[in-house]
Amino acid sequence: MNSQNRTLLLCRCGDSMKVDSKSAKESLKVSSVIETDLLCTENLPLAEKELLSDNQVIIACEQQASIFKELCNEIEFQKKIIPDLINVDIRDRAGWTDDKNAFAKQAALLSEIDLESPETPIKEITSEGVCLILGKDDIALDVALKLSDELAVTVLLEKELENITPRSEYNLCKGIVKKVSGYLGNYKISVNEYSELNPHGRGVTSYGTPKKEVNSECDIIVDLRGSNSLFPNEKKKDGYLRIDPNDKIGLEKIFKEAINFKGEFEKPVYINFDETKCAHSRASRKGCTRCLDLCPANAITSNGDYVSVDPYICAGCGNCSSVCPSGAAQYNDPPLDFILERIKKLSSTFKKYENKILPRLLFMDDLFGKELISIVARYGRGLPADVIPINIPNIEMLSHAEILASFACGFSEVLILKNDNKSPISLNLQIEICKNILEASGKKNGDRLKLIETMDPDYFEEKIYDQTRKELIRDPILLVGDKREITRTATKALVGENEEVIKLPDTSPYGEIIVDTNKCTLCLACISLCPTNALEDNADKPELNFTENACIQCGICENTCPEKAIELNPQINLKNDALSQKTLHSEEPFECISCHRPFGVKSTIDRIVSKLENNHWMYQDNKKLDLIKMCDDCRVNAQYHDEDSPFKYGEKPKIRTTDDYQ
Repeated sequence: MNSQNRTLLLCRCGDSMKVDSKSAKESLKVSSVIETDLLCTENLPLAEKELLSDNQVIIACEQQASIFKELCNEIEFQKKIIPDLINVDIRDRAGWTDDKNAFAKQAALLSEIDLESPETPIKEITSEGVCLILGKDDIALDVALKLSDELAVTVLLEKELENITPRSEYNLCKGIVKKVSGYLGNYKISVNEYSELNPHGRGVTSYGTPKKEVNSECDIIVDLRGSNSLFPNEKKKDGYLRIDPNDKIGLEKIFKEAINFKGEFEKPVYINFDETKCAHSRASRKGCTRCLDLCPANAITSNGDYVSVDPYICAGCGNCSSVCPSGAAQYNDPPLDFILERIKKLSSTFKKYENKILPRLLFMDDLFGKELISIVARYGRGLPADVIPINIPNIEMLSHAEILASFACGFSEVLILKNDNKSPISLNLQIEICKNILEASGKKNGDRLKLIETMDPDYFEEKIYDQTRKELIRDPILLVGDKREITRTATKALVGENEEVIKLPDTSPYGEIIVDTNKCTLCLACISLCPTNALEDNADKPELNFTENACIQCGICENTCPEKAIELNPQINLKNDALSQKTLHSEEPFECISCHRPFGVKSTIDRIVSKLENNHWMYQDNKKLDLIKMCDDCRVNAQYHDEDSPFKYGEKPKIRTTDDYQ
């Protein structure tokens, strides 16, 4: 964006916060900065004036964004001009604070505007408004009647109700829900003991003949049973609405929410999945199941050697991308590269305007985190001037790569804010990996990474102000590459010469394999199934070679080895030899006694011969033992020319012609 076409409006919000026009202008590279007060009320005409210009207008106020958006709509309707407006929050994050001078943090947060987030791929979803209401009493019928004006409604009751009058507005049936799967616009339901209400209305209420099991589909499900959820992650399940039937306020909200799920929708494709990198299985040998074990939406299923991610069911938590060892599952909304760009930008801009204190980075999610920070800013001390918040869609998507990159980019501490009612899923492992690395970089450096699990604003405030000034572990470095490359580069920079091999927790995606050479027969079955080519052979001799940097600890080799000679050892090796091949096991080949061509493993052939010689009736003859000592070609040749060979059928019959019969 050309700086000559941008204007920044800085509002002091009733003189409750201080701003600095100079650093704000430099960080955003705008043509002009207008510092004002009460922009959403008394000085709203100033905002209107700038929005009527040809400039892109950046208003540093997010709380009143709806007011400015409405103003833009009025201008577009009345003046036929489409204003170019961006709203950004600096008040809650860097304005309302007991640390009066937070100008460097304000500049850093404003500078993020210049980063262009890649567009998230989408898929189209169509919901025609076919609604299934699950209930147990008359409340379900009342809801059905209200929704029937907009939706095609069917009510499924768990048990019979007496004196029901059949209605044309909705269908009524009874049965027990056995299984539900799918997503908005394509829910699939299996019901046991299903029967429909008889349409006649005279006499006692009756139902048709029960069917043992029926299957059906719908677009929307309203669950009024008052029992457990049908889905493990219901809040992220579009089109599934569950409410306590006794909650009258909740029922009123249900009407609007259910109707809003009718129409055409765009579903973000949160995960970019490359099955060629997936290390789930090879030749039916079990490997990595990290994503399968963690997905709360059941959007991931096993599909032979790979897993399959259903983008329609995926709720975008990001657990799979944070634990995927091979990079097969990568988060799209936003991708890792964009988050790293934000981290670099926040650090470099802050340091440009502040050289007395070191920045700390606070990871938080878009909903819970922003709300808690807003409360602390309005009613408490606000965030310290050195704590820079960075919001991500879900805290579960945070991996060790982003955390380590934060330290390598110049942050002295990393704080992670998480709702204490929310299961951390993969987060604990990511933190443990980082703490092992940080502790290897120096004593007590593990304390630089803090997980704050709370919904209490006072507790949160206490934790973010409870800190001692720390020097950087090291000066900022340049990070490029994928997650594994970033992790290795950041770790090597942080640890320096302190330690070259760092032990990591189980299921970490880095490490070596330990081979018991007393058990290993060099059958090389592990090599053929290794998904990353970390294991390779030697074309000239029986040898098992290993490149540690390529190993993702998927476990396929361990599960494949028939001798159980392989063991995983999670660690991160910073030595240069981790980047090159090393030999884990090697033996001399056996030379064919006929052609002297090397084949097989000498110790294995010798062991087979010793076990069979004089111990098996088929191998009493030395000629039979010699066959074991031959390569494939010589063995076939020797058997064919043996006098007792089954391949010998005597002299080939002479071909008869018509002359023989004349």
